Formats: sequence, structure tokens, C-alpha cells
Amino acid sequence: MEVGMRVVRGLDWKWGNQDDGEGHVGTVVEIGRQGSTTTPDKTVVVQWDSGTRTNYRTGYQGSYDLLLYDNAQIGVRHSNIICDSCKKHGIMGMRWKCKVCFDYDLCTQCYMNNKHDLSHAFELLLLPLSLAPRQNLPRIILKGIFQGVKVVRGPDWDWGNQDGGEGKVGKVVDIRGWDNESGRSVASVTWSNGTTNVYRMGHKGKVDLKYVSDGQGGFYYKDHLPKLGEHAELQRQESTDGHSFQQGDKVKCLLEVDILRQMQEGHGGWNPKMAEVNTFGVGELVRVLEDMESVKRLQAGHGEWTDSMAPVLGQVGKVLKVYADGDLRVAFGAQTWTFNPACLSAQPVEVDANLMTTENPNESGSTVISVLEKLLSQSTEQDNPSRLVIEAAHGSATKVRELVQKYPDKVDIKNQGKTALQVAAHQGHMEVVKALLQANGSIETKDEDGDTALHYTAFGNQAEIARLLLSKGANVNILNNSMCTALHIAVNKGFTDLVRLLTEHSADVNLQDSYGDTPLHDAIAKDFRSIIEILVLVPNIDFTQQNHRGFNLLHHAALKGNKLATEKILARARQLVDVKKEDGFSALHLAALNNHRDVAEILIKEGRCDINIRNNRNQTPLQLAVTQGHTELVQLLVAEGADVNMEDEDGDTAMHVALLRQQLANVMLSPTLNTAGLLGNNEISVGAAIACFLAQEGADINYANHKGKSPLDLVADSTTVQLLKNFSEQHSGASLRRVHTTPNTMTNLVLPTPPGPSECLICSELALLVLFCPCQHSVACEECAHRMKKCIKCQVTITKKIRQDQTEVDCSPGTENSEQHNLLEQLQSRYRQMEERITCPICIDNHIKLVFQCGHASCIECSAALKTCPICRQTIRERIQLFV
Repeated sequence: MEVGMRVVRGLDWKWGNQDDGEGHVGTVVEIGRQGSTTTPDKTVVVQWDSGTRTNYRTGYQGSYDLLLYDNAQIGVRHSNIICDSCKKHGIMGMRWKCKVCFDYDLCTQCYMNNKHDLSHAFELLLLPLSLAPRQNLPRIILKGIFQGVKVVRGPDWDWGNQDGGEGKVGKVVDIRGWDNESGRSVASVTWSNGTTNVYRMGHKGKVDLKYVSDGQGGFYYKDHLPKLGEHAELQRQESTDGHSFQQGDKVKCLLEVDILRQMQEGHGGWNPKMAEVNTFGVGELVRVLEDMESVKRLQAGHGEWTDSMAPVLGQVGKVLKVYADGDLRVAFGAQTWTFNPACLSAQPVEVDANLMTTENPNESGSTVISVLEKLLSQSTEQDNPSRLVIEAAHGSATKVRELVQKYPDKVDIKNQGKTALQVAAHQGHMEVVKALLQANGSIETKDEDGDTALHYTAFGNQAEIARLLLSKGANVNILNNSMCTALHIAVNKGFTDLVRLLTEHSADVNLQDSYGDTPLHDAIAKDFRSIIEILVLVPNIDFTQQNHRGFNLLHHAALKGNKLATEKILARARQLVDVKKEDGFSALHLAALNNHRDVAEILIKEGRCDINIRNNRNQTPLQLAVTQGHTELVQLLVAEGADVNMEDEDGDTAMHVALLRQQLANVMLSPTLNTAGLLGNNEISVGAAIACFLAQEGADINYANHKGKSPLDLVADSTTVQLLKNFSEQHSGASLRRVHTTPNTMTNLVLPTPPGPSECLICSELALLVLFCPCQHSVACEECAHRMKKCIKCQVTITKKIRQDQTEVDCSPGTENSEQHNLLEQLQSRYRQMEERITCPICIDNHIKLVFQCGHASCIECSAALKTCPICRQTIRERIQLFV
């Protein structure tokens, strides 16, 4: 069994309507294990689509509460088997094989929807399990989250306010697979605010949604579904089908054409081109195996191996040519190599998000290759204007010149929707292009996809043709129907030289395609390193450009785990390091959520990001890393000073989150925790291990969330409770007792700086630093620390300052340097008295310059208008000037 399987109630069910009624579907989210008091061995926890979450028996005490409806979610796939009803190639999930008809297979959906003869008996393969005919058997309506159902955020929701906020309702657009990893495991949902995203419905055992009201998803035969837990063979595996073929094997058909044609009826049909079948087609994207030894072995007799091929291992390239023996010529940027097809795998369309959004390739011209093949296959003996395009495709410059002279007004005529200049530009026929330009062929004419000749040079990687077109006035920034420039296409194809040429000709690197992506967004997603280095150096590039999913370029680099792009962007735009998306996610949030440790380290150390930055749900990167069970990232963030006691919108700290989701991942913190000597022989879940680590690092095990629950309240296992207390006590014994501040002033917990001179962050002098309480930071010498009220590192109010000899620095108001303070006050008083004696009492601005006979005085300006003394009112008879 594996998490992610979709199940319905079984024959031993005795739990009422916990599943919301017969026929409702749920997802296995946790597998029982020995020693657990809550989920023992031979039990599972199921998250029902209605939102209920409970554990059930899968062999426990001999009872089976559940039936397996679908295991496509865990990656079960029969790659070489076609469903003989819906004709889908590669059956996902369980395979149902007719025992009466020769080689007749159905997928689960077709089997349950009564396809094929109901009187025929079937067997469920991979078990194998023989089944009675479906005729006259009862069918149950399948209910749950399916297309058209209204949903709200569910138990594993981690996507901020993508849905518009708590309680907002969305509608399921469709149920689909997650790349090639799993089938029917994610749901595409459109929310009331207009946004559409993809969410987990079984992928890796996560369920992001629950329904408002259920919907129907077909039917199932209860009597024909296997009991969950009864057959270990239902684990993820490929169908062997009783033969020894492996993926990538080259095979040869031994049958005569007539016999093969008959056998193909009902099994994919017959096509005359089947006489020369190739695994891959020209123009397809393929990925090379990463294992060098395997590639070397497979290349023997198929183009051979050279050490220069090493850089393309694991990389994506495009098939340029398929040879007669099946070998492929594959392009990687400007380089091309011949490969054994066994070294290659098809490169699927990428699916992505904050964890989940769909990326679409910016390639309008997907039919360019097929159209050119049609043109090249057409006869050149016809004598009409459309022949011009055919001759251009063949590179016949002489024939092209003859035709444009004969039909000068037809130079831009189209064949298969393409002009002669477009196809010649794609094929790289320089002389043909020159002839067409001399005949005034239009550079800006577009095909039905909006592509011009310059776009075609990008599709065909023809840098010199592009240079010629640009010199003739081609618009370097012209857009096709997908809002793509030639630069977008060149980047997507990985054509480095062409990208360099276009940027040298002032191509706008900030233009966005129909998905809002700039060329650098695309280069980051495909990890084309040389192209990234070219684009980030363009002087006018705008790193703040967001695509339609709200990701600026730094966000995108963090999302994809692209170290090079992250470093290059920070070098030019470090101010972006803490910029947030609409949902409050910063680059560090994205790196933490997606387990990109190296990127997170760059953001922290080179970008100097706010390690405790919060998203719209008040979650810190540490809390997101804990949520996903990314243990290495948790350790990194804590080591770099992440606050282990910060709370999210529910008042939960990272420890609350760890204990709420104990079944997180398969990586354990045991080696780190074992150094403390407190684990003993205890086996604990990943969530509990993370919680113990956090307790060891100073997390408060008694911190109450908004519901009044402390981390200890969330643990039912007494062993785990005691472990948490032990690790917490170990931290308390290793550092000063922490003074708790208010919930809004959480503290970083770092061990005190070891004794010895260190650099003061204020005066930069080497000195013995003072320890601040409660945050435990040592960042300033005693002289600089005297007047500090808050720690300059974490902004927490300082309650106490401790010297390294454990004595307290006296910093209370009114007593600081009291002798010097009193002397200063005396001097200030005497100065004020002296000022009063020599200042004019009338204007109080100028100094006294004249004295009257009565002894009072004033400045010269005020004295001129006086007849009586303003102080004693005596008549002024004499004015004596002072020279001081």
C-alpha cells in the first residue's frame, strides 16, 4: 500500500456514514506502522472527499474496511497497453483483461462504465484476480470530488489565499495526472476570484480540497474491487505482461505485413507508415539518461561515446533527424549528437506552482516541422506560383529566382499557410533568402500562428539568417499570436547563439508572452545556464516583471530551485530579496516550500533576506519547511537564526505544525538527535523528530495557540511527550533561562557567543561583546551597548545586558554614568547663565553692546528706539558702548 490511493468502503465496513455514505471516495494519507498507538500496523488513515479523516482496518484483526478503487495516483502505469475501448495509450491504474477475447484490455473507467460484452469474464491483472461476468451485477454510483463539483480548501491546503480566502468556493474544471509521476491525482480548480490553479487530490498522499456538495464520477462494481491491504502486488510497478521487454528496448516485428494488419484491428489500427516505426519523431523534446556508464554502454554501435558528450547527460534536447536504424540526431543548443534511442526518454510538458501551477511552452510553431515535411514531399514539377514555396523548402535558389522573375507579384504566396521566405528562413537556405529579399519578399508577413520569417529563424536555429533579416529592417520585437517574440522562441529552444544575436540587436527582454513570462522566466524554468548568463546582463532588464501567476524573476528562480539565476539576479537586484507575491510568499518562502536548500542558503547569506518574513497567513519559511517535512531546510533555517517560536494566523508555532502533521516525509533527523543521547531505541515519526529538534533549539513546548493548545496537547503518545520534554530541558540547561516576551515579540534562540574578543557591529572594534536578554544575541561591545534599547539584529526589546563574566551591565535610566551625568548638567546650567548675562533682554537674539546709566543694557539695534529703560523705567540719559 502507498499513500495517495483512492478507496471506497468495503465488505467489512461498520462505521456508519463516516465516509458520507456508500459510494463516496477517499484518499489514503497515512500507512499504519508497528508500535504506533494511533495507527498500528495493517491500518490506514483515509481523508474522505467530504473532509472527514479517520483510520480503518486493512487486515487488522483479519478485517478489511476498504476497497481499492484507483491506484493511478501512486504511479501504476501499463506503458505499452492500449485500452481497447477509449484507445488511450498506457493504461493508468488497474488493468482489466478479457478472458474470452484475445488481447482485449480495458481501463478502470471503461470497465466500470460497462464497455465491452457484459457476459464476458475478466481478470484484474497484477494480482491476478479472476472475476465473474459483470452481467446482472449491481453497480454503485461513485461520489466525491469530480469535474463540476464545488470545493473549498481542505486539510493539506498550503497555498495561502489563492482561493480568495478561507471559505471561498471554487469549481473543479477537471481531474488530471501530475506529469508522468501519477494519474488522476490533481484537480484543476477555478475560484470565485477568477484564478485557476492545480491542487493535490492524492498526489504524494496530500489532499488540498474538500467538497461543498458531492458530484458523480461514474460507477463501480463493489464485488470486483480488491480489498485494500490484501494484495501487496498493488504497489507501484510497471506491467510486465508476461514478457521480458523493458522500456527503451529496441524490438523487431517478425510478422508479415498482411498478418500484422489483421492483428492491429482493435489494437491501435493499421497505418502504412508502421513499416518504418520510430520511437521518437523529429521536433520532439527528449531527455538524455544521467548515468554515464549506461549511456557509454548503449552508445556502442550507435554513434559511439565521446567525453565531449558528458555535459548533455540529463539535459533536454530536440530530435533533428531519425536515421533508418532508429538512431536519433539530437540538438542541444548549438551542439548536435547521435544517440541510441535507448539513451533517451520523452520530455513531458512541465507542471508547476507555489507548488502547483501549469507551465505552458511558448512555442506557437509546433506544426512547423510537419508542414515542412509536407512541402518537401510535394512534387516540384508543377508549374504554378505555389511551387515557389516548395522550391524554397528544398533550397533551390536557381529555381526560386526563375519563379520570382516569372511571378514577381507572387513572391509572398503561401503554400500550407507558409511563405517561401518563412520556410527558407527555417531551413537556413541563405541564397534562397537573399533571392526572395531581392525580389521584395515581405519580412513581416505572418502565418496563421502569427509567426514571421524572424520567428522561423528562431524555430530553426538559423542565427545567420536572422542577422540578415535584422539588417534588412526586420522588427526584432514583433509578436506572434501567443505574444511570443523570436527571443522567447530562441530561449525556449535553448539556442544560445541566436539569443546572443537577438539581444545584441536590442531585443526587448521585458516583453511578456500570453502567460506573462519574459524570456528569462523561460530560461530559468528550463535551466539553460548560458542563456541565463546572457539575459541577466542586459542593461535594461526589469527583474520585477511578474508573470500571470505572480512570480517575478527571483520568485521564479526560487520556485524552480535555480541556483545560478538566484545568484545572478541578487547580484543585480538584491532589493528584490524580500519582495512578496500577492499571497505574501517571498523567494525564501518558495525555496523553503519546495525544498530548494541551496537556493535558500544563497538568499540568506548573499541576499541577506529576512529569515522570519511572513506570508499572508503569517507563516515563516521555517513553518513552511516544517509543513513539508524538509528536514535539511529546517536545520539550515534554524542554524541561520530563524525564530522557532513565531506563530502563524492560527497561533501555531513550527512545533505545533510538526506535531499536527507527523507523517511528513521519509527523511529522519535521527543522526542529529542521536548526538544528544536522548532518543535511545525509540522510533519516532518525522514530525515528532522535527519537533524534538525544535525543542532542542529552544522551541517552547508549552506555547499555546489561539485554541489554547500547546504542542504537548497535540501528542497522544507518552513516549513522544517525554522525548519533547527531555530535549527541551537539554536546551534550558545549555543556555540562560529565556525571558518570555509577548506573542508578537518572538525571539531568535541562538547559543551565546563563546568568550573572547569579537568584532562589535557598531564600532567594528575587537572587544568582549555583551549578551542581550531575552534574545541571547551578542552583537555589541559594552560601550556601544550602553544606550541600546533594542537588539539591532532581531529588534527585540532588551531587558538585560550580561557581560561575559556573567555580571550585569547597569543601564537603568538616571544611573548610567551618574558622576559624568551630574557634571554635564552643572556645566550646561552655568553656560545658560552666561548666555543670559550677555544676551539683549529685548530681542533675545543679539549680544549686549550698550549699557545705560541705570546699569541695565541692550543691543545697539534695540537701543536706538528706547527713551526709557525697559527694565527699571528710568529715562535714559547716557549710553555707554561695550567692546567685549
